[in-house]
Amino acid sequence: MKKTSTGPVIIESLAEYHKLVGLPKPEHPLISVIEVKYSPDLPALPEDKLILNFYNIFLKRNISNALFYGQRYFDFSDGIMGFSLPKQVFTINTEADFTKISGWMILIHPDFLRKYDLSKRISSYGFFSYNLNEALHLSEKEERVIEQIMLNIRTEYQQPIDAFSQDVIVSHLEVLLNYSNRYYNRQFITRNSSEEDLIMRFELMIRNIFDQESVTHIPAVNEIADRLNVSPHYLSDMLRSLTGMSAQQHIHNLLIEKAKEILLTTRLSINETAYKLGFEYPQYFNRLFKTKTGQTPANFRKEISYN
Repeated sequence: MKKTSTGPVIIESLAEYHKLVGLPKPEHPLISVIEVKYSPDLPALPEDKLILNFYNIFLKRNISNALFYGQRYFDFSDGIMGFSLPKQVFTINTEADFTKISGWMILIHPDFLRKYDLSKRISSYGFFSYNLNEALHLSEKEERVIEQIMLNIRTEYQQPIDAFSQDVIVSHLEVLLNYSNRYYNRQFITRNSSEEDLIMRFELMIRNIFDQESVTHIPAVNEIADRLNVSPHYLSDMLRSLTGMSAQQHIHNLLIEKAKEILLTTRLSINETAYKLGFEYPQYFNRLFKTKTGQTPANFRKEISYN
């Protein structure tokens, strides 16, 4: 495949994307269903950043080291699903072997969903903000289900547009996203060895932060996720699926554990304890402690010491 170097490429419309990859114009200006397959006539693709200003849902197979998205290049062997929001950044490895690639892509311009409730709810599907290395690995049965829904969308997409076309397609999209949610939840459970390792590393990292002599700030989910090389949404969704608590709740619980230790084993004042744990204002520490334990730090120390 030939190389070009054109700097960051921003794709505003579906028609622009079709032109970039050598496809005919889309049959609808705001949504496109593309069967992914190799063509020797594929135009030279840009080596630099590629920014798509629309939603992208894809199912791909049999391609290695083709996309850099998130933390690293990713291999697609069996059925892999990925999701991206508008304005997310991809880098294409133009040296990758595309000859065996297959699958489907659905590109959705935000305006297509504008009048539907889905436009407000789509951000609640956290997997749109996952990194590519957190893609959805499908079983053969799951892949058949997903592919059939995509084929249903393509069938409707290829029909002449009428008053019901958009409603029907959006309904199919909602079904597709709900199945994807179900399968991601299954993945968190069935791939539990790697996820349990991630939980252990997450908790160890938080404990090490709070064990420092002086904590400058309470660690944010984004900060911890970055250190663990995962996306914040994936980290929270994985923890919530396996433990019932989000990443933020875990951080607060571990903070309270450390606070109890300090209150019972040192003579630091309540304010000094708050500052040691990274709180800028002690009243915020008092409020969180009472929310989590049902009593103030002072009452906790007094009650336990008395007993």
